Amino acid sequence: MRNELDLSFRVQGQSVEIFEIRPMWREPDKKIEGSVAKATYVKTSKVWKVYWQRADLKWHSYKPNPQVKTLAEFLEVVDRDEYACFFG
Repeated sequence: MRNELDLSFRVQGQSVEIFEIRPMWREPDKKIEGSVAKATYVKTSKVWKVYWQRADLKWHSYKPNPQVKTLAEFLEVVDRDEYACFFG
């Protein structure tokens, strides 16, 4: 399954982004990335802000759960995906 769909993450500054890796539809030898979710740590308030990427390719606050205290909580929110925002 990993050659058809995989999940990965990257850390940039105070943010952690989760993304999918999959083969391009017409060129399966090439891989593309699709953003899933992002958490940004706010040092002053000691919380992680949770974001999802809409069709406009901009990050938007995840209104049902806009912040969490730990990365583990962030992963739980993404895994539950109650409103199908992260994985559609």
